[in-house]
Amino acid sequence: MTTLPTRRQFLAASLRAGLALPALHALQGVAAARPASPSPGSPLAARFRDLRHHFIFEYYPWYSGPPAYTHWDFWDRRPPLDISSRYMPRLGAYDVRDKAVLEQQARWISDAGVGAIALSWWGRGSPEDANVPYIMDVMKDHDVKVTFALEPYSNDRGRRYASDILYLLREYGDKRGWDALLVLKNEDASEGPVFKGFRCILPRESTDCHDVTRPVDDYTPDQLWRAQTDAVRDALRHDFDHVTLLADSLEFARTPASGFDGIGIYDNYVGPETYARYATGASRAGLVFSFNVNPGFDGIQPRAIPDCYSAPAFAPAAAALDFTRADDRERAALLSQQRISASFAATLAVQADPALTNAKRGFFLVYINSFNEWHEGHAFEPMKDAADLTPAERALGYHNPADGDYRLAALGRLVRSVLRGEREPFDRPSTGGLSWPV
Repeated sequence: MTTLPTRRQFLAASLRAGLALPALHALQGVAAARPASPSPGSPLAARFRDLRHHFIFEYYPWYSGPPAYTHWDFWDRRPPLDISSRYMPRLGAYDVRDKAVLEQQARWISDAGVGAIALSWWGRGSPEDANVPYIMDVMKDHDVKVTFALEPYSNDRGRRYASDILYLLREYGDKRGWDALLVLKNEDASEGPVFKGFRCILPRESTDCHDVTRPVDDYTPDQLWRAQTDAVRDALRHDFDHVTLLADSLEFARTPASGFDGIGIYDNYVGPETYARYATGASRAGLVFSFNVNPGFDGIQPRAIPDCYSAPAFAPAAAALDFTRADDRERAALLSQQRISASFAATLAVQADPALTNAKRGFFLVYINSFNEWHEGHAFEPMKDAADLTPAERALGYHNPADGDYRLAALGRLVRSVLRGEREPFDRPSTGGLSWPV
């Protein structure tokens, strides 16, 4: 009978083709000295061999094409012309299962210097889960790795957290021969998968606009999270050097008590001016941290306003914007580009601070929010140039600026400067094309 190799044996075999021998020994369980690490003040490119894989786009695999146009029709929109976004994507109301769409997206991601995506995952058997193989098949050809952001797909999903992670590793790691699943390498060459959870650390109750207090339906007790995170580590202790479990939380007592290793913040309303303060709080709690790079927020609103609804504000904060005016659309784009630069600089600064946890542990991770969350208006995926909108699209009031690729171009210049080992990332205005210095 043929015995399948363990994960360590498989990963070790793949390393023989070209990775450093100390990392190979680490995977084989052989006592070997780790390679000498550059000082924390060294350029990131000198500290992390796989640096581009430490930049991760949040990616949403929930869009479908005709006839359903899933998610493009959110909040009573009527795609393909009238979609649930303030912006019309360059690819229109696309289907994430379309290989041509995925090929273009993979090229955009790779050209920007980003080496991984975190798929929004809504449970086994969900449409998002069914779309994973299509996405991984294309991403692997561009050396774009895939990990997962576990969403609140049911009120009791906390009870299945460990089982879900083992499922993801089995289905999209083991069964695919580890061709695309992200295994993140720390500065000391130790490695393991990373997963982020959304809405993990919640209050037991909440009070609505009518001053009515009710239980939070998807609240999970800290002790249950702890049992689940312990179960993950127990199941995988022989397979990887470590497993990094992150929660989207700024609660610095309950997050470590629940067994999470750190925080991965999704919320674009958490401004870059707060990153240093929150990173200090996380470090005092013994947590690693990842604060995102983002262009702000410009979310769609429902046409039928539900009870207690409060319209999301444009971020970063600005004086009143009239999006029927071209100059205000350009002003909004400039504010967005400034937020990209500010959040990029802030997240790199706190992760390089030798007094904080990430630098001490040789951990570096940057989530970029997002590649294609079009509902909330923070997609880096290119939108149409304003001049390319049809008359019917203009009549619907889309916010597209003159250069629809400005966000991805700005990000690409920043990431590429870090990959080249420059100490100070640079930025300059978009020229309208996906072009930046090589």
